[in-house]
Parts: sequence; C-alpha cells; structure tokens
Amino acid sequence: MAEEHVHDHSEHAAIEHDDMPSYYAILELSIRELLIERGLITADEVRHQIEVLDSRSPTLGAKLVARAWTDPKFKERLLANGNSASEEMGISIYDDTQFTVLENTDSVHNLIVCTLCSCYPRPVLGLPPDWYKSKQYRSRAVREPRAVLAEFGTHIADKVEVRVNDSTSNLRYLVLPVRPKGTEHYTEAQLAKLVTRDTMIGVSVPHA
Repeated sequence: MAEEHVHDHSEHAAIEHDDMPSYYAILELSIRELLIERGLITADEVRHQIEVLDSRSPTLGAKLVARAWTDPKFKERLLANGNSASEEMGISIYDDTQFTVLENTDSVHNLIVCTLCSCYPRPVLGLPPDWYKSKQYRSRAVREPRAVLAEFGTHIADKVEVRVNDSTSNLRYLVLPVRPKGTEHYTEAQLAKLVTRDTMIGVSVPHA
C-alpha cells in the first residue's frame, strides 16, 4: 500500500508542476490587476476582449475570400479598404490596424511574413500557427521564398513573381488566393470550405 501511495503522490505532484504559471503568465496577471486597480480598464473589458479573441478563426477570412470570388464589386472594396469591407460582413478589425488584402493573380503570388515578431491578421484568422512565429520562417521567407513554399508543397512557376509582404505592428495582410478552376457553379458556402488558413497566408493554394 505504501508503494501505491507514493506512486499516486508523484503523479499529483507532476500535475501540480505542469499547472504552475509561467513567468509571462504571472507578469500578465500582475499588469492586468494593476491596470484594473488604477481604473484604466475593467475586469469586464478584459473578459470581453478574451471572448473576442477566442471567437476568431480562419473561417472569417474564408468568408471574405469566398464573397470576393463571387461578388466583383465586393472584391473591389475589399482590395481598396480591407477594414471597411470586413465591417460590411460583420467582421470587426478590433485591433485598429490597417487590414490590407493582397490579390494573387496569374503573374503574382503573395506570401505573408512578419520579420520582426509575429504580427498577424488575428481578427480574421485567429491565432498564428507556431511555424509562422518561428525565427526560421521569418528569416527564410524573405531570403528564399520559393524554397519555403516548396517545403509546404507549393511550387510556383518561374514566370510567376513571388512577392513577400512584411507585416508590421499597424499593418496586417491577408492573401486573396486565385479561385480554383472548376468551381464556377460552387455556392459561396462551398467556396469558403476550400479556403484554409495557409492559403490566406500564401504558403499554399486552394484546390477544388
């Protein structure tokens, strides 16, 4: 029985260790409590912002792309002003950044990166994938974009220009991919299912 007790105790100890907050979690909590204490923000505002962040995913960006594929006028507005076009569809760019949509064509393929950190269009894509934040992707996407694309299984013809776009703290990009051939009779909802996070970053292309 004694051995069983020791075994159980060690398991609980491991779980408790895993649940210990990190340095950054403690720092965030301390700053948050200080801001609330000084009346600069409220706990309700913090809760609401967390709910907004949790509600965002690539399905929102896919809706924008599908609408642009089926509505030429909306596409014009989206390319001219991503912020206001998103608002038309009830998608708020809550972080007050400039949201710019870049169109892929038969002659240009856009790739998005943030060379300094991990700036990303979270309002329409949610949280960035780990590889997007990695130092390797951030440096190699600029130096050798075609090699990086090939590692994602994306091979761009030599005649097509690969254009690397560097996001910043106040400017976020989204790629409008080329609509796949053979989708002329697809509904907007069907088209949206073809659009993935990676196609809107530019490391992949959609297929029917």
